[in-house]
Amino acid sequence: MTARLAGPAGSPADVRTHAVALVPAILVCGAAVLLFGLRWQWAGWTVLVVGVLVAWLCDRAGRTERLAPDLALIAVGQAIISTMSLHADLSDAGMTRFTVVLGLAVAVPFAISRFVYRERTIRFPWRTRRRWTRTQWLYLVGVTAAGWLILPAYFIGSGVYVNWPAVSGANEIARLAVGVAAVGTWDELFFICTVFALLMRHFSAWQANLLQATVFVSFLWELGYQSWGPLLTIPFALVQGYTFKLTKSLTYVLVVHLLFDLVVFLVIVYAHTGAPAIFPFTP
Repeated sequence: MTARLAGPAGSPADVRTHAVALVPAILVCGAAVLLFGLRWQWAGWTVLVVGVLVAWLCDRAGRTERLAPDLALIAVGQAIISTMSLHADLSDAGMTRFTVVLGLAVAVPFAISRFVYRERTIRFPWRTRRRWTRTQWLYLVGVTAAGWLILPAYFIGSGVYVNWPAVSGANEIARLAVGVAAVGTWDELFFICTVFALLMRHFSAWQANLLQATVFVSFLWELGYQSWGPLLTIPFALVQGYTFKLTKSLTYVLVVHLLFDLVVFLVIVYAHTGAPAIFPFTP
């Protein structure tokens, strides 16, 4: 069965999608498990190439339309990220490396889409000119409260807080705060505004969301959210995609993410230093 789905503003009006399109999309997004979850670089790069090639064959056969160019952007972003270790590093060199590599992973697909493809599929809608509803404000409170109650049990109970450098002095704590906030911001720019937006051109919302969550959660695994972390990160990635679809606001999903990351930051500091002692349920 073939469906025609409306594309984002500035992109082709229709993108023809066939069920077979899921095969290359699963390959490209599933490669993240190899690249970030298992750190099997060559296997992951091979799967990325095969996925884009299969998408090109689907386009050539008329089963899909411009699937290969869009999946190629996702593949390029993942390939760039995979060139470095994602283990937290608060040194000058480590923070510079994260800035450059993750920055390129967003900038390169954006530049190709905008200046080579001449499309506006990848956008960063900071201002939607819509007032946040009462439900949206309550959701922000709920997310913060949920993190405050759950995250200490996860980070301290599982011991994964050691995946982040031990911090004690003001300089180290400030660096951790900047790093957590910067990576959280980047998450929304890449996984939601880039990967999810490109996938939404070809698939239903739930399919695109599951695919982007695969990449999102694999990245977070290598970043340090291991042990039973996926029980938290999978729902978080899916909810972020769904929230962006509903609100169409990068600002809102970013505020949600940064509030959650604020709790993450405080829990990591508490686990290493014993302060601030503001969490009611700690192992």
